[in-house]
Amino acid sequence: MKLGTTRPSRGGPVWTGVINRASDAQVRKPLDTRRPTTWFCNSMSDLFHDAAPDAWRDEAFAIMRAAHWHRFQVLTKRAERLEELGTRLSWPSNVWMGVSVENEDYVSRIDHLREVPAAVRFLSLEPLLGPIPRLPLEGIDWVIVGGESGPGARAAKPEWIRGIRDQCLALGVPFFFKQWGGVQKKRQGRTLDGRTWNDMPSFVPPKGKLESRLATAARKATVAIADSRRNSFV
Repeated sequence: MKLGTTRPSRGGPVWTGVINRASDAQVRKPLDTRRPTTWFCNSMSDLFHDAAPDAWRDEAFAIMRAAHWHRFQVLTKRAERLEELGTRLSWPSNVWMGVSVENEDYVSRIDHLREVPAAVRFLSLEPLLGPIPRLPLEGIDWVIVGGESGPGARAAKPEWIRGIRDQCLALGVPFFFKQWGGVQKKRQGRTLDGRTWNDMPSFVPPKGKLESRLATAARKATVAIADSRRNSFV
């Protein structure tokens, strides 16, 4: 469920210069996946890109709403656009919304996120490129921190990460430390002060097996939406 704004390369994600809708199979994959799963929707894309038609977002949110047994994490750098469109969208409880905040220069994105009626609002401080000594955490439910990775990666300083962790602990905001990053991120690991930090908000998917009629009903609902808006896709 993504828009193809970047492509992977040895040097990291590369901007393609075009906006593409993912294939039908990719977009509807959550409906065919019965086991409750966490889906990160925008690792190399952005549902709130200015060039993304409303029809794409409507379809994506319809599918996330129908596939209520999954947890969807949606991330954007376009916080102003998110606030503009956020009140028009219906936010099911299994859709978590976040903004990227790489350093102090982008803290203002958090104000826009707060205006969105998502069940969980989170911050992705990855790659963390500088200290954020006054991170505004009111109305925020989760903070993820990680260093930059890949060739030419800029190192995240331990005191930056500790400072953010301590602010989260002081206000009871779940803190997740993803990685130190670097050229060889696996070697660097993700231990901070002798332990890993894996806190996150709770999500309890429906219990029991999902009946086939549930998936069938969800497919019918989203297919109808997709077909009715297909002429809007570019």
